[in-house]
Amino acid sequence: MQNQDPAAEINAEDQLIQDTEETNTEASGQNEEATETVPELSAEEKLQQENAALNDKYLRLFAEFDNYKRRTHKERLELLQTAGKDVIISLLPVLDDFDRANKAMESATDIASISEGVNLIHTKLKNTLAQKGLKEIESSNTVFDTDSHEAITKIPAPTEDLKGKVVDTLEKGYTLNDKVIRFAKVVVGS
Repeated sequence: MQNQDPAAEINAEDQLIQDTEETNTEASGQNEEATETVPELSAEEKLQQENAALNDKYLRLFAEFDNYKRRTHKERLELLQTAGKDVIISLLPVLDDFDRANKAMESATDIASISEGVNLIHTKLKNTLAQKGLKEIESSNTVFDTDSHEAITKIPAPTEDLKGKVVDTLEKGYTLNDKVIRFAKVVVGS
């Protein structure tokens, strides 16, 4: 045997594989009575075919996973865009009440009835939000807690028992399903 370079051997083997595949394709197209001898594949050729099959399987699996990632990303975006739909729908009756209150205020002369109506709407809004999991953070006269309070300023405590406690609440804090969504802005006694 002559010494050939490795690239020539690989090209010859690739040509042999192509010839074998063409022969197999032609054989499958003929009727069953015609018998054609298919040359036995060497171990190296079998390994190359298995490698090609595994590469094809890998590429298909990778493409399927890529499609899955793309599809779930699209679904997540759609979910985020419509996530507040339930809350908004539950707030529409409160908005309607505010519209009716604005109309009533244009011609009303009795301030007590207007005040009562606004208080009713306020209560309805708080109850609707509470049903969705919103809770107010209690902060007045409680110990300052950095997990739920944000100190705006410190002032001298009016009494000894208010040292290190919340003296005044400037802005209420809220939790949604027991997770802080807005810290209470407070004044702390020192």
